[in-house]
Amino acid sequence: MSVTTDIHERLQAAFAPSALDVVDDSESHRGHAGYQEGGESHFNVRIRSEAFRDQSRIDRHRAVHAALGADLVGRIHALSLDIGV
Repeated sequence: MSVTTDIHERLQAAFAPSALDVVDDSESHRGHAGYQEGGESHFNVRIRSEAFRDQSRIDRHRAVHAALGADLVGRIHALSLDIGV
């Protein structure tokens, strides 16, 4: 399974989001640290879910990282998060 698909499935299962975009932005980082041929190293994630209501920004980020799990986070070099309700 691709990292992109894995991210999408885990976040969908954990938060039932009203909006979820997972973009592999690896190609724009070619030649930079962490880039790997074939991509799937740098991601931009935009997620909207009621599950984040009344959570601080830090708590939202922690919840996303927990939902992704250490195994998946360890395979990603960079993860940009845009989290909201």
